[in-house]
Amino acid sequence: MTLAQSGKQLSGARPVTVASVPSGHVYVRHLAPLNGRGAVRLPDPSPEDPDRPAGATWWPPVMLDPEWARQADLDVFHLHFGFDSCPPERLETLTRVLRGRGKPFVFTVHDLRNPHHHDRRLHDEQLDVLVPAADAVITLTPGAAREIRSRWGHEVTVIPHPHVVDLPTITRALTVRPLWRHRPFRVGLHLKSLRANMDPMRILPTLVETVAGLDDAVLQVNCHRDILDPDGARRDEELSAWLRREAAAERLELHVHDYYSDEDLWAYLSSLDLSVLPYTFGTHSGWLEACRDLQTTVLAPTCGFYAEQGPCLSYTNDGDTFDADSLRDAVVRAHTERPRLGATIDERTAQRREVARMHEELYRVLGR
Repeated sequence: MTLAQSGKQLSGARPVTVASVPSGHVYVRHLAPLNGRGAVRLPDPSPEDPDRPAGATWWPPVMLDPEWARQADLDVFHLHFGFDSCPPERLETLTRVLRGRGKPFVFTVHDLRNPHHHDRRLHDEQLDVLVPAADAVITLTPGAAREIRSRWGHEVTVIPHPHVVDLPTITRALTVRPLWRHRPFRVGLHLKSLRANMDPMRILPTLVETVAGLDDAVLQVNCHRDILDPDGARRDEELSAWLRREAAAERLELHVHDYYSDEDLWAYLSSLDLSVLPYTFGTHSGWLEACRDLQTTVLAPTCGFYAEQGPCLSYTNDGDTFDADSLRDAVVRAHTERPRLGATIDERTAQRREVARMHEELYRVLGR
């Protein structure tokens, strides 16, 4: 019996209860059917941790506690994010608890290389526990699926990343964007809080020179206060001095701020014509998906599988290899051609339905 046949056979059964880790993440929320029906996702238990990041009510995920998994009323356990700092031994205990209770374990591999870790060893050890233990493995792109099969010999289901921006906001953004046709061409580089996979000084000199040579174009560099403020916890002296010097020379616009709210982030991305991803390693990107939602062209590095997520421009930046000419050519092409690489609202709506259907079928097959 195929997965689809099994799902149809069980379509009249009670909803499956799923512990999605974390259920509050936007990716997980957008796996649900648009009509609100389907699997019941347990809410994230409060960690009651005063040191957790602002707004991240699910962090650290209580659901990763083996004792929570031992007692929770669930049919399926589905892990996405949040295990960054978990010792592999704890993850092994968690999977043993689920196996002992006869509860299926689903694992979506978003990252084959953790973008927050300078050293990949811990993440590799975590994957060595989680992938073999999973009853079903999902990933977002065919390239990531090939790597998973090669490394662990595990079968993989490819389900694309759904929209990140909510559908009403996407609709509103599409009505506003045509009004911006006569403004300067705006290139954005957002450094956030300098994750481990970012090396901005590798690409910034080329980016500044290239945008400066274009007609009616602006380079906007954004970063969080913690890397540029004098008392910032992650202050980078060299980067701060360089950016402020270039901003004073009016070769770039420098925007230093706290974490954006969702509304501010969507407004920022919508204001760009081109968003440059400064990653030197990684796998997939929710940022890329949000840009595609808002019709902002993405210039992604060749590392990882970003280009397989959806149409975007690429430049060579993969580990130790960076090709300045490829970055320059891609920016010039974006300025000259103004390519339309975003997803339409109809495409995102249809994709959401298909993504939800595939997850619902998987849950029903495993959860009975």
